[in-house]
Amino acid sequence: MKKFTVLSSLILTAAFAAGCAAQTKTASTSPSTGSAATAAATTAPAAQATAAPKGVKKIVVGTGTQFPNICFIDDKGNLTGYDVELVKEIDKRLPEYEFELKTMEFKNLLLSLETNKIDFIAHQMEVNEERKQKFLFNDEAYNIFPNKIIVHKDNNTVKSIDDLKGKKLLVTATSNAAVLAEKYNKEHNTGINIVYTGAGEDAKSLIKQGRADASISTQFAIDFVNKSVDAQLKTVGEPLSNSKVYFILRKDQEELKKKIDEAVKAIKADGTLGKLSTQWLGADYTVGS
Repeated sequence: MKKFTVLSSLILTAAFAAGCAAQTKTASTSPSTGSAATAAATTAPAAQATAAPKGVKKIVVGTGTQFPNICFIDDKGNLTGYDVELVKEIDKRLPEYEFELKTMEFKNLLLSLETNKIDFIAHQMEVNEERKQKFLFNDEAYNIFPNKIIVHKDNNTVKSIDDLKGKKLLVTATSNAAVLAEKYNKEHNTGINIVYTGAGEDAKSLIKQGRADASISTQFAIDFVNKSVDAQLKTVGEPLSNSKVYFILRKDQEELKKKIDEAVKAIKADGTLGKLSTQWLGADYTVGS
């Protein structure tokens, strides 16, 4: 059996699509890296990552720990979620590779890929033109990501993105939600006050406290945070996008891309992908992907 490794970098984080982490760890299963409620970095002895067996290529996969149901720390301190478990499944099916998950703040993922610190990103990454110019997407989508406006449950004045004129909309820097908001603002002259969350800021808490009006997320993420931390949020309006989700690689990673696509197709074909989606997201969001 291949040894599955998880590495963590000590970086603070916030918002729905960001990542945080702890000190470096190595584990054959998911490690204990922090508290799901606080998403704080834990303190533990650092372990050296084991070298891949001879003839097996080590692949470092960038992800986060603060995206509910996608890549997060559970109540037992384990890194898990839809994207994390899918990466583990792909790793099982590609004996020529050994995958390491490395967690970091979301806004650092693309830079880490560009500077060869990681080999691909697993964090519900959607396609946009800026990303396509710099990076390589695999061909086989593994998810459909329905972006919607989210507000406090008692907010009855905001029913869609058009009701956010002059209001504060929180997005994570470099996220596709930020791209969507910027594009909509420009094309519709909506006058939304787009605010980019920084380290230590939590969109769901800021909305609950009345310090912000809205953000962008998915129904499955909101269902999770409402249940786990009583975020008191709801989604409103039609989806801003139903984007297909892919892994992002460097442009020189054609062979790895091909292998990942083969594995994802097999995982779809035998029903494993649909089961993972239903388990973590509450429904089969792989339909049509």
